[in-house]
Amino acid sequence: MRHVWIVNHYAQEPVGFGVTRHFSLARHLAAHGWKATIIAASTDHPGGRQRLEAGEASRLQTFDGVPFLWLRAREYSGNGTDRILNMVDFTRAALRRGMLSGIEPPDVVIGSSVHPLAAWAGRRLARRFRVPFVFEVRDLWPQTLIDMGRVSARHPATLALQWLERSLYRSAARIVVVLPNAGDYIEPLGIPRDKIVWIPNGVDPDWFPPPPPASASDTFTLMYFGAHGEANGLATMLEAMRLVERDPAGQRIVLRLIGKGPQKPVLVAMAREAGLRNVRFDDPVSKVEIPGLAAEADAFVICVRNMPGLYRFGISMNKIFDYLAGARPTIIAVDAANNPIAEAGAGLTVAPEDPQALAAAILAMAALQPERRREMGAAGRRYLEGNHRMDLLAGRLASTLNACVPAL
Repeated sequence: MRHVWIVNHYAQEPVGFGVTRHFSLARHLAAHGWKATIIAASTDHPGGRQRLEAGEASRLQTFDGVPFLWLRAREYSGNGTDRILNMVDFTRAALRRGMLSGIEPPDVVIGSSVHPLAAWAGRRLARRFRVPFVFEVRDLWPQTLIDMGRVSARHPATLALQWLERSLYRSAARIVVVLPNAGDYIEPLGIPRDKIVWIPNGVDPDWFPPPPPASASDTFTLMYFGAHGEANGLATMLEAMRLVERDPAGQRIVLRLIGKGPQKPVLVAMAREAGLRNVRFDDPVSKVEIPGLAAEADAFVICVRNMPGLYRFGISMNKIFDYLAGARPTIIAVDAANNPIAEAGAGLTVAPEDPQALAAAILAMAALQPERRREMGAAGRRYLEGNHRMDLLAGRLASTLNACVPAL
């Protein structure tokens, strides 16, 4: 059986609070002749919590047969200097001689962005072990930062990141992307299209047993899981709920926001100042807790900012696939190149940053007959099982890895 290292700064174990893409892929790779070790930072994102005890430089832990090697990086809060230094800490630790000696050498190394330093470390390790390098692109840095207005396109740091990005594309044996149209961004940089492989996000349906029918309660529960950050458009969601609460039909609608992020204190204050009675802010839960909590929802909701430039290459948010697996309908406020909710027939779509349209969709969803909502939820579950099961996606990843190494 061949061995792949997955270098992902922000990888999460299943009992963590974040994205478990690589754990789920690794769990299924063994069925395709590959075993995987995940190399990640010791700090939990986005909170910056430290997993290691004082004096520990690293720790090897196994979760459901998947090894995680945690490398020490400093704790941080928010998106300031400490987070940047945390990225540097992880990169240096991954490249330190002897730090990875406790794990079997790789046949392929995957370097996964969010930030490109982790992918660069993956490339350095692949060269050290003289094996192919696969670049996984989950966010198009620095283009995402430019589109969000966080950096200037001509800033020296932006130009340096663009140079590194192109270098990683050129040196990769394969480029794995989660956005369906990311090739439209990468190919014009001089990269052959046949190097680019689309492997979107997904979920293990077996984590989500068929949910019970929605309760007959007079309360209609709308649920949001995930980050409370600038890009998540939650201020629009609160404004929509203000309009919903003004409507007599909206008195029974409750919004539960489950998660954390840098904008959460601001959002809590906004809800309090607006006098919102039916909005609840809950603590984040681990991946394994999401299915049970999702079964308490009557419908789910997703908002994003109105940034068509950012979403012109598509969306593949993890929460979308959790929602589809949860077999409840979803209201999505997005303008993107793709829309899994619409493709599945699993809910309602409105324009982003339009609180009136979102409020109208919330009221319309709550007014639907329960049987119609069940049909939408079931359609979403079928779509998930046919297109975004993690065992299917792991097979696609295994084929990509096989193409990088000589046949046995």
